Amino acid sequence: MIHISPHALPLTVAVAALAERRFTARALAEAQLACIDATDSQIDAWATLDRARARAEADRCDASSPSGLLAGIGIGVKDIIATRKLPTEMGSPIFAGQVSEAEAVCVTRLIAVGGYVFGKTVTTEFAFMHPGKTRNPWNVAHTPGGSSSGSAAAVAAGHVCGAIGTQTNGSVIRPAAYCGVVGFKPTYGAIPFDGVNIFSETLDTLGTFTRTVADAARLAAVLADNGRIPAEIAALDRAPRLAYLPTFPWTTIDRDAAATLSEAIARLHSQGAEVNAVAVPSEWHSANLIHRTITLYEAARNLGALQNRERQRLSSALNAALDEGRRIDERVYREAIKARTQAIDALAHWLAPFDAVITPPAPAAAPRGLASTGDPSCCTLFSLIGFPAITLPIGRNAGGLPLGMQLATTSSDDGRLLSVGAWCEERLPFVGLV
Repeated sequence: MIHISPHALPLTVAVAALAERRFTARALAEAQLACIDATDSQIDAWATLDRARARAEADRCDASSPSGLLAGIGIGVKDIIATRKLPTEMGSPIFAGQVSEAEAVCVTRLIAVGGYVFGKTVTTEFAFMHPGKTRNPWNVAHTPGGSSSGSAAAVAAGHVCGAIGTQTNGSVIRPAAYCGVVGFKPTYGAIPFDGVNIFSETLDTLGTFTRTVADAARLAAVLADNGRIPAEIAALDRAPRLAYLPTFPWTTIDRDAAATLSEAIARLHSQGAEVNAVAVPSEWHSANLIHRTITLYEAARNLGALQNRERQRLSSALNAALDEGRRIDERVYREAIKARTQAIDALAHWLAPFDAVITPPAPAAAPRGLASTGDPSCCTLFSLIGFPAITLPIGRNAGGLPLGMQLATTSSDDGRLLSVGAWCEERLPFVGLV
């Protein structure tokens, strides 16, 4: 018997319970809608939520008895990802009410394995820095992070058991860490970006928000190209060999975050993990600047025509970023692209002796206030080079806000990263909001 509300179950557990007919997809949706009704007036995780449509989709699943890795599960979808029957508004009044004619590939894939779009989650404006309306479910006076603000908050609050987001710099890993959930950014290109608004084509990556690493594997696997990400996590046959990168040259880690991460590493070491301290090689201490050049040049190229038409309806932050991107010389951009390619090879060699590297996912817990989405700088390196990364919640700071641990490894080693993540998760228990 299920003794807790279905909305509190991890995704993989909910799928199994639905397959065993312990409850229906409609019962799960009703439990999730009840949770939303009880909490979302404070959190504001949803850009568009059509309750009647969510119920109808759940009923459709029950009537057709679907099979598949997401059978009967509603997924939150970031509001820069095209959906045919719900608006895709980009976090901007410019696209208020716009419904796409085509659907993103990732959405088509989740539907093909028995899932459905529960609703559209809040994004920052065009997935950049200007905050949306969402607040952190742990403390609504604090940011949930961005740009995938609503996806992180919705999963943390129990509104859905999985959601999709995107990352150009820190837009999956950071909000997941701030909201105390598992955020997974796969290898660049593992999940097709077709049908998703492009900010920087060299860096934009689709990712997932879930409550467990096993859930992350399941959700990412169905979105990814065939065979790129395993749906079932292979157990490690030995304790992992881990690198530990305590900070990045372009940021400073606060005391609570550093201490919590050190304690977690000590626990992993006591369980058999080999942990070796490392530093970013000196020649890549300016990787953050390479990332910025590529991001802003490509953003200006992709959004320039829109800015020309709609400057007055764009935020000052986005206008400033696009203006900076327009001023970047093409030669400087080409040099940054070349440096990125070199960094991919060099840093793959740097991490080759290890199963994964541990780093902070953010310099601190979610900052107070809603005027910004926090600092993405702990995510910049792995976003630049496209390596897969995952964050696990591992503790809380003195104010009760979640703190996380980021793991990353080399390109296309997503399966190994998930295995290491699951090994660490088992040894670092965390009690979430649901």
